[in-house]
Amino acid sequence: MNDLFGSGSAKPAARKPAKAAEPPLRTGKADAPATGDYSAKDIEVLEGLEPVRRRPGMYIGGTDENAMHHLAAEIVDNAMDEAVAGHASFIEVGMEPDNFLTVRDNGRGIPVDAHPKFKHLSALEVILTTLHSGGKFGGKVYETSGGLHGVGSSVVNALSETLEVEVARDRILWKQRYALGQPQTKLTNAGPVHNRRGTTVRFKPDTSIFGPLTFKPARLFKLCRSKAYLFRGVEIRWSCDRRLIDDETPTEAVLHFPGGLKDSLEADIAGNTRVLPQIWSGEANLPGEATGRVEWATIWLEGNDGFLHSYCNTVPTPLGGTHETGYRNALVKGLRAWGEQRGNKRAAQITADDVLEPMAAKLSVFIREPQFQGQTKEKLTSGEATRLVETALRDRFDHYLAGNPASADNLLAFVIERAEDRIRRKENKDTARKSPTRRLRLPGKLTDCSRSNVAETEIFLVEGDSAGGSAKQARNRETQAVLPLRGKILNVASASADKLRGNQELKDLIEALGCGVGDRFDRAKLRYGRVIIMTDADVDGAHIASLLMTFFYRELPELVRNGHLYLAQPPLYRLTQGAKSVYAMNDDDLARKTKKEFKAGSKVEVSRFKGLGEMPPAQLKETTMDPSKRTLLKVIAAPEDRAATNTLVENLMGRRPELRFAFIQENAKTVAELDV
Repeated sequence: MNDLFGSGSAKPAARKPAKAAEPPLRTGKADAPATGDYSAKDIEVLEGLEPVRRRPGMYIGGTDENAMHHLAAEIVDNAMDEAVAGHASFIEVGMEPDNFLTVRDNGRGIPVDAHPKFKHLSALEVILTTLHSGGKFGGKVYETSGGLHGVGSSVVNALSETLEVEVARDRILWKQRYALGQPQTKLTNAGPVHNRRGTTVRFKPDTSIFGPLTFKPARLFKLCRSKAYLFRGVEIRWSCDRRLIDDETPTEAVLHFPGGLKDSLEADIAGNTRVLPQIWSGEANLPGEATGRVEWATIWLEGNDGFLHSYCNTVPTPLGGTHETGYRNALVKGLRAWGEQRGNKRAAQITADDVLEPMAAKLSVFIREPQFQGQTKEKLTSGEATRLVETALRDRFDHYLAGNPASADNLLAFVIERAEDRIRRKENKDTARKSPTRRLRLPGKLTDCSRSNVAETEIFLVEGDSAGGSAKQARNRETQAVLPLRGKILNVASASADKLRGNQELKDLIEALGCGVGDRFDRAKLRYGRVIIMTDADVDGAHIASLLMTFFYRELPELVRNGHLYLAQPPLYRLTQGAKSVYAMNDDDLARKTKKEFKAGSKVEVSRFKGLGEMPPAQLKETTMDPSKRTLLKVIAAPEDRAATNTLVENLMGRRPELRFAFIQENAKTVAELDV
């Protein structure tokens, strides 16, 4: 523990003397032992609570604001231990002027009878003045507890300018006052009390140690709220003098959350986009542990805004530990097994980071005699916690996935997508490392627009130079750019990473957009507000549009999710009668407009466009490129449909032709006409 805090080292590191002061090395009988002025009288023995006052960092991690608030946490933890043990139903926490804090519970009350080892002292005084004293070592009084080392109350007493304690036990009220860890009064019988029991501790941190620091109402209120979330059976009554509050912290509140961690997580993720509609939560007994149990609440979020807040016996463990390891193992192994069960071989590439980075979760375990890293208990090191938590949660996670197959498939698709993004980032990074540095350029085939405001600009992706020529003449030069693509681009759903990197058409497209792909994707660098796929209104055009959408969905998913991708809707027919011209999108539209726009029986000339390259620029502008007249379809990928979308893309565009054949067989009966 001494290695954790620099200020708490009991044995300062020896300074190496300067070389000039070193005596020459001597050997043989001429050597004599060096005595100097270091003798037995220089050995100090610190007794009682003096070690705490001399080296507070060794016990609470320092003398800063965090350390001072740790004093409050120690006293609240003692009250929580009474509640978790089933002996207290409420805890009162009150802030007063002059940096006083009061914590009261209605538990059993600290024993006040004489201690069998120190017969001249009460058990209360032993607890408050002797390190490593308490009722939490043997497990008989507290089956699970946050206080384990028997130093919490005594450390708070040692570092308090004044501390007052009241114990209501067996209908008698007892009082005692301390200063700087030393009793100032004897334990006094204050008379009988009715309808009251438990322990009340009121203390003020020592200004000679913590200086002008004061308790922060918002921080203590957050501590109380988290404790109430962690144990749904307790009610915490918060109060604070109005003069101490300078923010939105309430002056009074009753904190009680029957939903436990699920309620807490719901409050923390409000406003975030979820991958799954509902939080997965529950509680379970730890296998082989008569009193051990685990509670959890988990949801996955879009992006990398996840977090995992863990606790052991209601004590926060911000540095994680073995219980988090067990939780992680259960989730990763469970998702891999689900993928294997569903026949998805890509699930084998899932790692812990793919699962945890977008996950928002809270984990709370209650175990006997946990081991922590240091007195501040920031990390759980109990080796058996990994196995216990993993065993308890793995089976329940498997049941959750099997009972909610749609959500399970959606979660699996989301995590696999992240895994593939990670693999692509690694490949791109390796490629960038091997490739010579070169200045970014725009492809020569790109006809750019002149305006630089991204929100006002758009790029048309067209098939072939012929359509590109018409589009260049029809465009608005200020806001519309055109990039012709040669033929059908690479199908990224079935191509290897090497083929993808070597494809010139995709390189040109990526350079034109300017936002990069993989880990280099930066939405802020996107050069156009709308990316419009403009292909012929025939089978080949639909195939090219499908290939492009697959590319964006697989390689630039954020561009799709943020609503930047569109499909142009060019007409298939032109209807002419004299000076009147009308355009129809398809056969149904042709029949409808022939009947609506022209007189029955009149002669109407109908011409079918062979492709955008055959359409005069004026007509292309009027029908497809003019923002005031055109029709665009926005391409969206809803998070809740991720699994279904992934399956559809894999079936239609993936490497397995039998899946495409099955899709055709299933849907052929719905096709009325074929354009071949």
